[in-house]
Amino acid sequence: MAILVMDEKQLNRLAGLLIPETTAVLTMELQNGVVGAGALMKALVDEVERVGVRTTAGRLCVAARDRGIQVVHCVAENRPDGRVATDNCKVFAMNNRLRRETGSTPIDQGTEGAKLVSELGPDDRDIVVPRIHGLTPFTQTSLDQILRNLSIRTLVVTGVSVNMGIFGTVMSAVDLGYNVIIVRDGVCGVPREYSDAVLENSLSLLATIASADDVIGAWG
Repeated sequence: MAILVMDEKQLNRLAGLLIPETTAVLTMELQNGVVGAGALMKALVDEVERVGVRTTAGRLCVAARDRGIQVVHCVAENRPDGRVATDNCKVFAMNNRLRRETGSTPIDQGTEGAKLVSELGPDDRDIVVPRIHGLTPFTQTSLDQILRNLSIRTLVVTGVSVNMGIFGTVMSAVDLGYNVIIVRDGVCGVPREYSDAVLENSLSLLATIASADDVIGAWG
């Protein structure tokens, strides 16, 4: 799915959604152990590099902070002892098998793999919302309440992956009443063709899809 060029009407609508006081940038699992060295899914790491997701997300975070817009990082972590882990889906089963074979996972709490990639900071103004279970950040975390306490109405979403974590995040956010903007050059998934199809045929019905340049320009 190519980045669509927005016309003036679309850009005006985008600007109307991106009011700084009620907007937050949401990054999804942009951690060393997910999209960097030692990650479990090398194909996803390669696609992140091809698209430039890390660079784009970093640029968005800098632009948001400069304008006083809240940045929130949604991260996944595993307990080092493996407790509370479950095998109720293939993704979790892969993770747990790796722990049995090697004694750890790439996103164990307290490790470099659990940390945000360098492009995102860290920055003391940001909020980090970790989870140790589930596939999406709104489930069993305080993310929704944090956003509501900050009077956030619009979420600018970037990170991985389109076919799983981003999809779930967007659906939950829409269910909870948020406006969602997906940064097209700030997300990806594997395989690429499937990710593009998900964006075009599903997520485009739930969220506004825009480039990082259009988002930053709307803030300007």
